[in-house]
Amino acid sequence: MRNNTLRAYQTVENATMSDRQLEAVILGRSATRMQSGQSNWDCEARNEMLDEALRYNQRLWTLFQTELMQAGNPMPEEIKRNLLSLSAFVDKRTFEILSEPDPQKLSILIEINRNIAAGLNTH
Repeated sequence: MRNNTLRAYQTVENATMSDRQLEAVILGRSATRMQSGQSNWDCEARNEMLDEALRYNQRLWTLFQTELMQAGNPMPEEIKRNLLSLSAFVDKRTFEILSEPDPQKLSILIEINRNIAAGLNTH
């Protein structure tokens, strides 16, 4: 029952947010998932938790890449280039962590997501 209530709330929340707000919330959630994996590194379910968090983050950044490369995207070219470069770094770091897990490697991905989310919330 609680799970259904939470999903209903999230649906309403998502419907009333601007695109920027929604992106900020999703980036924050992704950062929280990665932080949870980092904080619970010695947990028995670490591999599953880490895999889920990293794949979620990677899908999120793939969506950003797709949007940035769309013809007609109104974002200034310099910002698009910078975000695409950052996205390539996120992909590279994600694959590094998946192949050689290390909790410290997660820190930069968490910070990137939180910093961008904070920037999106200020506009």
